[in-house]
Amino acid sequence: MNHGVFDVLIVGGGMAGASLAIALKNSQLKIGLIEAKSLETDSQPSYDDRGIALSYGSQRIFDTMGIWSHIAQHASPIHHIHVSERGRFGVTRLSAEQEQVPALGQVITARHLGHSLNRQLLKLSNLTLFCPASVTSVLTETDKVKVTLGDGAVLETKLIVAADGRNSTIRHYLKLGAWEQDYNQVAVTANISTDKPHQGWAYERFTASGPMALLPMTDKRSSLVWTVKAGEQETLLAMSEQAFLKQLQSEFGYRAGRFTRVGQRNSHPLILMQADMPVQPRIVFIGNAAHSLHPIAGQGFNLGLRDVAVLAEHLFNAEDCGDAKLLKNYQEQRQKDQNQVVKSTDQLVKLFSNDIPVLGHLRGAGLTLVDAMPVMKHWLATKSMGLAQAQPKLARGVPLT
Repeated sequence: MNHGVFDVLIVGGGMAGASLAIALKNSQLKIGLIEAKSLETDSQPSYDDRGIALSYGSQRIFDTMGIWSHIAQHASPIHHIHVSERGRFGVTRLSAEQEQVPALGQVITARHLGHSLNRQLLKLSNLTLFCPASVTSVLTETDKVKVTLGDGAVLETKLIVAADGRNSTIRHYLKLGAWEQDYNQVAVTANISTDKPHQGWAYERFTASGPMALLPMTDKRSSLVWTVKAGEQETLLAMSEQAFLKQLQSEFGYRAGRFTRVGQRNSHPLILMQADMPVQPRIVFIGNAAHSLHPIAGQGFNLGLRDVAVLAEHLFNAEDCGDAKLLKNYQEQRQKDQNQVVKSTDQLVKLFSNDIPVLGHLRGAGLTLVDAMPVMKHWLATKSMGLAQAQPKLARGVPLT
């Protein structure tokens, strides 16, 4: 039984999938969105919510989409970034004032961002939601794709956009491979309170066990991402609050003040993933379904949002959203950025997870050198802000029409 014919069918209503639907809100396209979980827009965020770093470029994309004002009230600006290595000399500092921008980036809880996006989804006149629903089969034909849902409904579409995460169901059904690299590292995440205001400072601290990031959040909190070797997370998760804070203080130092409270601690393994062929006939993978990164530089969601911005630009006025040439043009436009970010993230992990003494001295000297050279600092800030590559219309402030 056929339950709908669409121009674009988005599988996955997380941050990337929802953002794409919103980016296409003023188009003439008929869009469907399939999401396995119900869209909850009313539950209250808690102290323990995970923080998401949005680059300045991502903020501009949301602003041009017309939804930044809804997000901004829950976001905390990054005015300064401090990069250092434990036990070594050398530090690099970046500032929004030097880069002549209001903020280098923003930090928002995943739940607040998700709720903001979900509220916008419910307003879209050209969107049909299938939620909660799951895909049970995918059949690609010459001019369309047929998707069967768990309740037996059959949908037809010109294009499937798979935004269904690192363990993509669509990739599984199509039997597509992916390049993966297990870093043998685990990220321990939690929210932290300090005895002094963070004043918009973000910290990237390299330690013997791996990088540690502390990002400014609302309500005087900071979001901690502490990378440790696989197996070491069990000890950190089992510690009492005071023992954890003491260990964290020892590794991080006192630049952010004294740590006074830690919320719920979580952990997840760190695996780099890049889909072998993110563009297929009438199917395209975006966000974590196309590439999943180490959190060392906070680029994961920002890279996915650039996928969204470029794809939306190609689809907005398309007669056939699954046209092979259109998808080829999209892939060519995105490939360089995706490959560069994946490669640079991987190199950064390997450089700063290596405890060879001479490398440690070179890293310290490198941080000092960058801090002393305005051109290098600007280059680093530009990459951090997501402005190092050619910018799609939405990132340049040009609305899609």
